[in-house]
Formats: sequence, C-alpha cells, structure tokens
Amino acid sequence: MKSLGRRKALLGLSAIAFAACSRGERKGGAARVVSLSPSTTETMFAIGAGDLLVGRSRYCDYPKEAERLPVVGGYADPNVEAIVALAPTLVVGARGPAGPALEQGLHAHGIETFFPETESLAGITGMIRELGRRVGREADGARVAGAIEAKRKDVAAAVGDKPRLKVLFLFDVAPVIAAGPGSFPDELLRLAGAENVIQRGGAYPTIGLEHLLALAPDLLLDGASEVHAGRTLREMLADAPGWRELAAVREGRIRPVGSDALRPGPRIGEGLWAVARAVHGDALSSPPPP
Repeated sequence: MKSLGRRKALLGLSAIAFAACSRGERKGGAARVVSLSPSTTETMFAIGAGDLLVGRSRYCDYPKEAERLPVVGGYADPNVEAIVALAPTLVVGARGPAGPALEQGLHAHGIETFFPETESLAGITGMIRELGRRVGREADGARVAGAIEAKRKDVAAAVGDKPRLKVLFLFDVAPVIAAGPGSFPDELLRLAGAENVIQRGGAYPTIGLEHLLALAPDLLLDGASEVHAGRTLREMLADAPGWRELAAVREGRIRPVGSDALRPGPRIGEGLWAVARAVHGDALSSPPPP
C-alpha cells in the first residue's frame, strides 16, 4: 500500500512538472521568453507579461520598453546561438520563413517553441489566448482577445449595409504587392464592408500593372504607413506611368492606413477600425472608446 501511495505521489508531481513545462516555465521559476516577431512581443506586454521577455527580434519596436531587450536577429534570420545564450524556456514568434529548422534547432537545446498561424482574426485571438496560457496570464490573454472580438462586432454594426467598394490594399508599388486571398488584411477588408479586387495569386501577390488596370478598383488603401522616398503614395502615383489611367488615382481616392495597428497582434481591433474608416470615410461613425 505504501508503494502504491508513493507511486501516486510521484505521478502527481510528474503532472505538475508537465503542466509547468507546457506553460514554458522552468522548475521553481518563471518563464524566460524570447520573442521573434513584433506581434508576439506586443502581445506579451499587452497581457502583462513583458517582464518575462529576455530577448527580441530587431523589428520588435512596440511598446518602447521592448527596445531595451537584447536583439537576437531578425524575423527571417534569428541567431540560434544568441537565443540559447539567453537561456529561454520558451521562444515565440509568427510562423515565417525560418521554418521548421528553427524549431528543431531550439528543441535540440530543450527549449519550447510557439509559432502559430496568424493570418486570420481567429488565428490572432487564438495566439493571444494560447500565449497567455503558456506564460501564466490566461485571464489577461482572454481579456485582450475578447476586446478584439468586441471591436469586430462594433465595426460590423457600424458598417451595416453601406455600399461595398472595390478596394486594392497596397503594401508596395515597385513591384506592386497587395493583400490577396488568405491574408488577414483580406479578411479585414471583408469585415470592413469592402470587396478585395485581388481574388487570386496567394496572400500577398505581386501584380502586373495591366492586370491592375483591368481590375479598376474604386479605392486604393496604402498599408505601408511610411512615406516612399519622401513622398506619399498619392504623390508617387500621381505622375507614375500607367497609374494615371486608374480613375481612383486621377480622382485622389488613395487613403493611408497606418501599418502598426495592422500587425497581427493585440491592436488589430484598432487596425480593423482604421481600415473601415479608410474605406467609408466620414460615413462611418467614430469607434467607441477602448
């Protein structure tokens, strides 16, 4: 009977240890997290777990506190040696070009990883909830994800049955790169009451100008947020060969959408509002307070 009781006790301790590992914790200590994407870094701060971060990618610049963290490379070229040197228990980031080789390399060092798909609003809120669970901030993850879902409903109510404009969501013009089917900006357009003129070619296709002219969008959205060589997109396209043939360019129907809020993270609710306001202009009521 004593051996049976001892076995049960050991099994109980094993279960506790496994639960701690699933949250990215070391035995007897809090998680140490390296984040390789701006969206997961921002999420860590949004759920009150910024103090658990010990490293970041060079692109993680929000909030400002993140810039104090050691840099371990970029989104596509993380430095595994630099990551391992920080002794993390968990490495998180968006699923990207580094691919399975990065995860395998980290697992070989006994480091847990979390690289979720975030090309949809459901994927983004799922990432936030799961990251909260893994670092012991489950309630905060649910709160942040719930706020995004509430904003989606607010936008749906504000858009109502307004006319659905045909929209081209641009991210670059040399070459022309736009939001396509399967991307979360494409989903944002639909949720904002617009029709994406790009219906094929993948999530972020490169488009020829002749094809673009045939699509004849009602409106162009500038998702780059930055000026291009010192000029806005409207200024660039005003005298660009071929672009003047688009009525949207001739008539100045080009509207900026700040890209920071379009990151697939905790501010995506504000990003959805920004897209809806860019599409519908003053016809859309102001968003409710946070």
